[in-house]
Amino acid sequence: MKRFQFIALIWFYCLFLIWLGGFIIFQQYIRKHQADEVTKTDAIVVLTGGKNRIAEAVRLYNAGLSDMLFISGVGGDVGLKALEKQNKSFITNNRDRVYLGREATNTFQNAIEVSEMIRRNNLKSIRLVTSYYHMPRSVEEILRLNPDVVIIEHYVYSPNVSKRWWKRPKSFFLIASEYHKFIVVYTKNKISKLYRRKDF
Repeated sequence: MKRFQFIALIWFYCLFLIWLGGFIIFQQYIRKHQADEVTKTDAIVVLTGGKNRIAEAVRLYNAGLSDMLFISGVGGDVGLKALEKQNKSFITNNRDRVYLGREATNTFQNAIEVSEMIRRNNLKSIRLVTSYYHMPRSVEEILRLNPDVVIIEHYVYSPNVSKRWWKRPKSFFLIASEYHKFIVVYTKNKISKLYRRKDF
């Protein structure tokens, strides 16, 4: 019995060290992002759900970094004017090239909604705007459905999430939760690719 407990303890510590190592890499990746505000893309895509996301996407669109803006996950019958008012950000570029996705309620559905937009408009590149901690999972979900599309990652930082998240329990649990979700999506996609290769 003691031998079994010892082996179980060793396995636990090994798994914990793997988890910790991955978590360190994850938080380093999301913290050390270099913003690219020069490269133009076929569309700017913003995923709703976090503070400052839409305002930042509108700013980039107004700056001429793309001729198309797609807002995914708007939901309901909220119109463009209402979104502008809510986010205190107003579109000065072509309003006819701003599209609202109303079906998505989570990241998985965001990816489907964005993919439909990509295929419908034959897009080769997008600038993805979302919260910094949400970016890795969002990219993984979109690339799963669109492996050939070029994605420029544009991180958004929210005052509701402390940059020193390790000192704030609420922020820590948010980052840790997102890390766990990313692991699930990443593992699922890798397994899916493996099975597809076997089918060939």
